[in-house]
Amino acid sequence: MPRFLIEVSHDGEAIACSRAQQVFLASGSHYLTHADWGCKDGVHAAWIIVEMETKEQVRAILPPADRRGARIVALNTFDEALAQHRVTGSGEKR
Repeated sequence: MPRFLIEVSHDGEAIACSRAQQVFLASGSHYLTHADWGCKDGVHAAWIIVEMETKEQVRAILPPADRRGARIVALNTFDEALAQHRVTGSGEKR
């Protein structure tokens, strides 16, 4: 099943961090309440990896207030990336 990284950023003020956490908790989503947060290191964002079929399905699990600003990235393995960008000895992509 496809995997996606979700990144939801927020402002750096303490109140913004608290507000972002409350929105996640209020959503009741298992995915969102298990996100990793970077606030302790000054990176005001939350990340989580989910398995879903489409980006649209991923966006639907986000709280409505976060849907527009969230970054959703389709992930692939090293082998998949290598195959996608494989080049010949002459530097040409095959």
